[in-house]
Order: sequence, then C-alpha cells, then structure tokens
Amino acid sequence: VGSGSGREGFINGQYSFAGSDAAMDADEQSQAEAVCGPDGVFHTPSYISPVAVAYNLPDAEENINMDAETIAAVFAGEITNWSDDAIAEHNEGVELPDQEITVVHRADDSGTTENFTDYLTEAAGEAAWEFGTFETWPDEITSESAQQTSGVVSLTSETEGAITYADASQVGELGTVAVQVGEEYVPYSAEAAAAAVENSEPNEEAEGAVSLARDTTESGSYPIVLVSYHIFCNTYQDQQTADQVQAFGEYLLSEEGQQVAADSAGNAPVSDGIRESAMERLDAISVQQ
Repeated sequence: VGSGSGREGFINGQYSFAGSDAAMDADEQSQAEAVCGPDGVFHTPSYISPVAVAYNLPDAEENINMDAETIAAVFAGEITNWSDDAIAEHNEGVELPDQEITVVHRADDSGTTENFTDYLTEAAGEAAWEFGTFETWPDEITSESAQQTSGVVSLTSETEGAITYADASQVGELGTVAVQVGEEYVPYSAEAAAAAVENSEPNEEAEGAVSLARDTTESGSYPIVLVSYHIFCNTYQDQQTADQVQAFGEYLLSEEGQQVAADSAGNAPVSDGIRESAMERLDAISVQQ
C-alpha cells in the first residue's frame, strides 16, 4: 500500500508492525503511542537498496553520467532535452539523442520519493533543488505520474525519453544513471548502497533509524539509497502478538532472512553492527502492563 499508508495503518491499529522506506516522524511516533503504549516504537533497518535514476533511451549503450545538480534540474523541469549541454559535459564522447525528456514520478505517498528528494536536497543544494524533501510529489513540479513502483517503471518503459526514480531491483531493462560522487561516477549496486549506509550516522529522532550521508564523497558509495524499516511497538497488548512479531523480526534480520531477500530482490544485506543493535531491540519487546 506504500510507505505512508503502511505507517498510517500501523498507527490506526490495523497492523502489528509497519514496513516503510522512511522512518516515522515525531508526530507519527506520538500518535503510535495510542496502540503501542507510552514506550512507543522502534525501527529495524531490514532492507537496503539503491534507488535507481532510470531512463528509457533504447540507443544508449552505456550508463549516462550525471551529478546531483543535473539530476535535480531534470526532475525540476529545467533541463528538458537529453542533448542539453549540462548532461553532455558529464558524458564526453557519448552521443546523446535530441530527445525530449519526460519526467515520471510516484503519484502515491512514497518513501522512495522521500529518499530521492532527500538526496536532491542534501547533495544538490537549495540553489539547484528548492523544493525540499517530501513524500508526495507537489503539483507545482509538472511531470507525469503513476502509482507505486510498478506503475512508474511501466510508464517509463512505455515512453521513449522518459526518466524516473525507483527501487533498483524493479527497473528491469531500463538504463540507469551513474551518479557523480567525489571525482568518480558510481553506478548503482547493492554493495555501493551498503557502503553509503555504513558511512551514515544514527537518526537521533527515530530509534533504530539512520541518517544517510547523501552528500558523501566516499569512493564507491552510491548515495541515492533507501533503507526500508520494519517498525515495531516496544510493548504489545498480549503475549501472542509480542511473540509473533518478535519471531518475524528476528527472522528478517537473521543471515538466512537477509540472504533470502538478497536472492529474490537483489538488496544489500545489513551489516553485523546493524543486525546486533536491531536484535537487541527485538529481544526487549514486552507486554503492556
């Protein structure tokens, strides 16, 4: 149902836990106390994946390079043709087509949108991206839209010249942008996404979450990355529910669970440090008194 609807359903008591590509904000955490009790919620990073900037240019034979400012200008509608000089300067020797760019964005509340626009905000800066970070694409930025990851990938695949952002595991045969990090251009990969997470700091406002270093210059890091969380109550109303969510969460974070996810979705397994911290929180789940 998308990250926003997942968190909303959890807060409203529909689900025993939530899956979300963005951490809960302070207001959501406060609302969750109605079902979780005063001890509130915690996050476990369960799935790490690069967010690909994916495009449909059938004649492009290799990754097209862009820096954060160029990506921002494309999605803001300021660069409208693939042959624009701002793209060409990052792709010396590459023949870029005289093709109009069609930007495709998520229509639903999306953690992927939040992660992508957070990258634009932090790495491109306000001069290049004035809109900030958001989950719901604003009407003021004119572009095409589709529901959920499958929708934006499908629309981009059907539209020559289109560009979108999506969980890299879902982009299929679309071309993808190699992103400038420091002095190099880094194509997406599970390993490069994991490196970006390893270089990040804890999120002081959401227990268990991380604050991603979007503007990293660390070699081999891919900064357009999402960390998908499972969000649990610290306390549940009955022992059976507590036992079930605890067991499920522990399987997700186990080496076996992470390998199953990697085999089916191509994500980067969480680090041992993240696993240990998450397991400690899961082990501490208890029943409300």
